[in-house]
Amino acid sequence: MSYVEKSLVPGETLLYQTRHHWMVLLGPLLTSLVLAVLAVGLLVESMEAKKGKGLAAGASATGVQAMVLVGIFLLAAAIATFAYGVAKRNATEMAVTNKRVLVKTGMASRRTLDLMLSRVESIGVEETFLGRMVGFGSVIVRGTGGTPESFIMIAHPQEFRRTVQEQIGAQRQA
Repeated sequence: MSYVEKSLVPGETLLYQTRHHWMVLLGPLLTSLVLAVLAVGLLVESMEAKKGKGLAAGASATGVQAMVLVGIFLLAAAIATFAYGVAKRNATEMAVTNKRVLVKTGMASRRTLDLMLSRVESIGVEETFLGRMVGFGSVIVRGTGGTPESFIMIAHPQEFRRTVQEQIGAQRQA
């Protein structure tokens, strides 16, 4: 169960939920690919050395074992890097309910923002050209008398803002 679902109070309805855009995974993905290519290269080279051909044909048994160990280590590092990126992406939640704006970031340490809709002074969206094309941007939430809170690389920031504005309008009419 997500933080947002656990945080709902009686009579509160979840209207919209989002998180980091998949683009935040590009850095971990590229790093993982580089590490995996190096790992596979070392493992292939060590296999060739065991067969007695390739660049490392003259390598000692200790050298071949070291290449295998380094290759396995690099492969594990590639998997860990990508897994960390996915976990970090999933550790950010943003939601709009009929009463509040909820934001949670962080994995080991957590940062939360629960802001009553009546206390939202403004909500801004900043999108780069690429962000507009792919669907991500930064959301800046300002509470009454508070400092602005920025959240970057959020998926569908315009929809998030629109939902907040609709709920603020609905509360004012009621």
